[in-house]
Amino acid sequence: MSTLAESGTSTESDVSYVLTLTPTALERVLEIRDGEDNPGSVCLKVSITGISGDDFAYDLSFVEIASLEDEDDVSVQSGLSVVVTADSIEQMSGAILDLPSSSDQSGLVIRNPNPPPRADPLAGRDIVLTGDIADKVTQLLTEVINPGLASHGGFAALVGVDDTTVFITMGGGCQGCAMSAMTLREGITANIREAIPEVTGVIDATDHGAGDNPFYTDPI
Repeated sequence: MSTLAESGTSTESDVSYVLTLTPTALERVLEIRDGEDNPGSVCLKVSITGISGDDFAYDLSFVEIASLEDEDDVSVQSGLSVVVTADSIEQMSGAILDLPSSSDQSGLVIRNPNPPPRADPLAGRDIVLTGDIADKVTQLLTEVINPGLASHGGFAALVGVDDTTVFITMGGGCQGCAMSAMTLREGITANIREAIPEVTGVIDATDHGAGDNPFYTDPI
């Protein structure tokens, strides 16, 4: 396990992390972590789960520090343990976790200097999306997106369509999840717009305030 920790001989600004949190992002994540039952025992775990459109798709979650693998990269940034899984280290080297630059967006964003190879979200899958926008989105959620969310106990569902804008709700482990805004923005939204070009907007209609750990309540 590669561990980059604060020490008495160097400052954090002297240390190069695989994933660096900006001060504002660090403050936000610490606020969320401190709401956990035992905040001192958990870390922020970040991994690349695939490719969505022109960007990587990421999974961010809080996990027990004791559950980490030896090959994972661990840094300690202002008291927060940040873990990049071993299979994501090379592709995330030099990335920054930040707040969105637009004031009308919430959640967190990863600014990664390492672009992924362009990929079709349906590549390798024997799936042909048919019907109107609602039919295509429902099929994409059922056959492509939800199997991945299921591993975290969550799911996404279509609420409705307004012209070329679709409204998605997230449930199960995704409702109220501290990182579900990232999942929607970086993963689901990109997959929908890549696979169904006629869709021009994706809105999160989830009542995250009703979840167990409410964090994200604004539309994207």
